[in-house]
Amino acid sequence: MNFCSQCGSPVTVRVPPGDNLPRHVCDACGTIHYQNPKVVVGALPVWNEQVLLCRRAIEPRYGLWTLPAGFMENNETAAEGAVRETQEEAGARVELGPMFSFVDIPGISQIHIIFQATLLAPDFSPGEETLEAALFDESDVPWNEIAFRSVEFTLRKFFEDRRSGNYRLHTTALEIHPPLRT
Repeated sequence: MNFCSQCGSPVTVRVPPGDNLPRHVCDACGTIHYQNPKVVVGALPVWNEQVLLCRRAIEPRYGLWTLPAGFMENNETAAEGAVRETQEEAGARVELGPMFSFVDIPGISQIHIIFQATLLAPDFSPGEETLEAALFDESDVPWNEIAFRSVEFTLRKFFEDRRSGNYRLHTTALEIHPPLRT
């Protein structure tokens, strides 16, 4: 960031009074421009014994499989975002259940929130960001083609929970080495 979005004057990076981290601060109007993590929200849609996955038509990780998920928008709840992303990426209608996984990824300043979901009907179709959408049994999940570690973590915990009959919230922090720049 070079210029203030409030007044257009140059900004400098410094620790503002009362803070403990360097921030972009406007030299003219004093506005502090905070940069915060991005929130990714999504669903783990299930139809009978199968989970719905989407093969990505965009970077990063073009052509690999993921759960329907994406960046949360302003003025929506995490749950609303998960439903929206599932509709946009897979053309699927779901009934959301509880939050299933919460994954911190500090190296790229993101958090991923995935909700359990029931697919309301087995009719779905890929959206603009998806090459294909398909239902998978656990034994058929393309584990070597999963796009993101957070999705692999979520899927593995889901299948473990399903075998035990005890579903719960799963949390973890994943490091990305070297850290990616956003």
